[in-house]
Order: sequence, then structure tokens, then C-alpha cells
Amino acid sequence: MDAAAWGLGAAVLLASIVEMVEALTIVMAMGMTRSWRSTLMGAAAALVALTAFTAAAGYAIATWLPKAALQLAIGGLLLIFGLQWLRKAILRSSGRKAMHDEEQIFAEGVAAAKNAGEVKSAGLDWFSFMISFKGVFLEGVEVVFIVITFGLNAGNMPVAITAAVIGVLLVLVVGIAVRGPLSKVPENTLKYGVGLLLAGFGTFWSVEGLGIFTESHESLEWPGSDLAILVLVAVWFGLSRLLVRALSRPSATRSEAVPTTSGS
Repeated sequence: MDAAAWGLGAAVLLASIVEMVEALTIVMAMGMTRSWRSTLMGAAAALVALTAFTAAAGYAIATWLPKAALQLAIGGLLLIFGLQWLRKAILRSSGRKAMHDEEQIFAEGVAAAKNAGEVKSAGLDWFSFMISFKGVFLEGVEVVFIVITFGLNAGNMPVAITAAVIGVLLVLVVGIAVRGPLSKVPENTLKYGVGLLLAGFGTFWSVEGLGIFTESHESLEWPGSDLAILVLVAVWFGLSRLLVRALSRPSATRSEAVPTTSGS
């Protein structure tokens, strides 16, 4: 594979691991507290819905937009997503935002499950079903978006799909072995890395897509072709470190940040 394919696979793999770690925390909290049967049914229903969403969205995007317009639209969206992830990473690294804590989120999920009432001995437990469905679907949608956008723009859907499946299976296997939230996974570092990749690829494809406004309506070419992606990622990394330094709080005040309770 070339450099672009390796970057594509790395971005999708890391993104799927990050999102599925968060989904696993929700599923574990519901299953261990209420009903594994209803929880797994909710997760399975979410996976079916995500599969249908992937097929429909991928077909629509690939069919309706010419190449340059596709690059501009998807590149712009990837850049927006990447900057959002980088913003959170910068705020966390500088002490302006508390680190994501899977143990705390798991504890809050368990508390919510216990406060939802008794679990019926027969029939479906709708609370655990809906919470697991929502958690898996919402976390999975972002992975689906990244798979579709990276796969279509790079012209390599097999690599994108394979990387996402590997990420999901890795999290699932480790989750089964640990039997609890994966709090040891360096999730915040992974999010930082994914944000850099999304911003780099997003910038690359957005600029290429500007060719839609030229007379030829053909994509623009970067000097060095795909190698320009590495330069763009390095530029975003350097800029992010400058912002971390500028926003950094003294270590004594970092503990005063309000702990995060969401998947963001």
C-alpha cells in the first residue's frame, strides 16, 4: 500500500477504537447492571441500522457528486471534525478541560441503570435496550462517516472497512477479556492523533476540491502528491502544540477542571 492508504487505515483504525471504547463502556454498564440479553439486542439492532446507513449514505454520496465536488464537500467535513477533535485535545492537554474518564462514565451508567427500576424477569428490558442502541449507534455513526469519507475520497473502501472492523474486533476482544470499561486505553492520546489525521486529510482534500471552481472543474494537484499529507499533519501538530503552550495552566490548577461525563 502507498502512504495515503496507510494513513487512511491508521485514521479509521484509531477512530473506530476510540468510538467503540466509549460504546463498550455503555454496553458494559447496562449488561452488568440490568439485562445482558436486552443490552446485546440493542447493540445488535444498532449495528444493523449502521450497516443500512452506511450503504445508503455511501451510495448517495458516490453517485450524486462529481470527484472534485466530492473532495471539497468531504474534505471540508473532515476538516470540521478534525478541528473539533483537536480543540478538545488542545484544551485537555493545556488543562482547560478534564481528561475523558471511562471509569467515571461507567459508574454513572451503572447508577442510572440501577435508578431505572427493577428488571422484569420476562420480556425485553427497554431501558437497557434503548440505552445500548443509542450508545452504539451514536458512537458508530462517526466511525461510519469516517469510513465513507476516507474510503470514497481515497478510492479504497476495502482498506477503510477492514481497518474499522479490526478496530471494533480489537475493542470487543479486550473488553471480553477485561470484563469492564477499558480505562487503560490512552483514549485522549488516540483522539489527539485522530484529530491530526482528520485535519490533515481534510485540508488536503478540501484544497484539491477547490478545482470544481476552475474552468476544467478538475481536482487541483498538491506538490509532492500524497506526501503533502504528511506535511499538513506536521503543520497541524506544530500549531496545536503552540496553542497548548499558550493556553497551558499551571499544574496546580489542572485538578480544578470539572470532570467530563460525556463521550466527547
